[in-house]
Amino acid sequence: MAELRANRVAEQMKKELGEILTRKIKDPRVGFVTVTDVDVTGDLQQAKVYISVLGDEKQKQDTLLGLAKAKGFIRSEIGKRIRLRKTPELTFEFDEAFAYGNRIESLIRDLNK
Repeated sequence: MAELRANRVAEQMKKELGEILTRKIKDPRVGFVTVTDVDVTGDLQQAKVYISVLGDEKQKQDTLLGLAKAKGFIRSEIGKRIRLRKTPELTFEFDEAFAYGNRIESLIRDLNK
């Protein structure tokens, strides 16, 4: 039951975070960010936000710094939009799945040549 609720909260947070990051964050370091997934713990105390960033390694690191700086604002926005007793603590991480998938695809293409 708790897992089902955590999944529902994670999906709602993913939707709201996408909107917050595109419309509300004014930090120039935060570039084109896509929220790919959100993992919320069963007790709804912590949320791990997986993001992908368009750009080179420096832009990715700058975006992560900008998001870390804006974490309090983002958390308060989530708290306003989603009715929970306590808003989860946010941590941002890069989603390596896309890079991993592209690497596998290029290896397969090279094998076929």
